[in-house]
Amino acid sequence: MMKLLIAIDGSDHARRAIEAAGQLAKHGAAVDAVLVHVRESPAYYGELPPFDFQSIESGLRQRQAELLEAALAQARNSGLQPVTTQAAEGQAAQEIVRLAAERGVDCIVMGTRGMNALGGLLLGSVAQRVVHLASVPVMLVK
Repeated sequence: MMKLLIAIDGSDHARRAIEAAGQLAKHGAAVDAVLVHVRESPAYYGELPPFDFQSIESGLRQRQAELLEAALAQARNSGLQPVTTQAAEGQAAQEIVRLAAERGVDCIVMGTRGMNALGGLLLGSVAQRVVHLASVPVMLVK
C-alpha cells in the first residue's frame, strides 16, 4: 500500500492535488492518505502590534478544522480510502517534511502554488522548499 501525505491549504492547487491522489486510487493503486494542513502561528508573522492572540489563534484553529473537513470530504469523493487528517502548526515546508518522515510516507503530494502565489517565480515557495528538504518523492500538481 502506498502511503501519501497530501498537503492542503484551501487553494485550487491543493484541491487538484487531492484529485490527482484520487486518480491513483481509481487506477488501481492501493493508497493510504493523510491530509495535512499546517497553520503558521502568529509567532511566524514577525513583529506585529499587540493583538488579542487568543482570539486570533482560536479563529485560525477553526479555519484549519474547516479546511481539513472540506478536504476530507473531497478526498473520500475522489476515491481515497483510508484517509485521515492532521492539523499542524509551524513553518509549512518544515512541518510537511517532518510529518512525512514521522509517518513513514512514500510520497508527498501538493500543489505547485498555495494561497500565496507571490513566494516563488516559477514554483511556490513552500513547494520549492519541500522539494529541497524532503527525503521522499514529491508529486507537484498544477
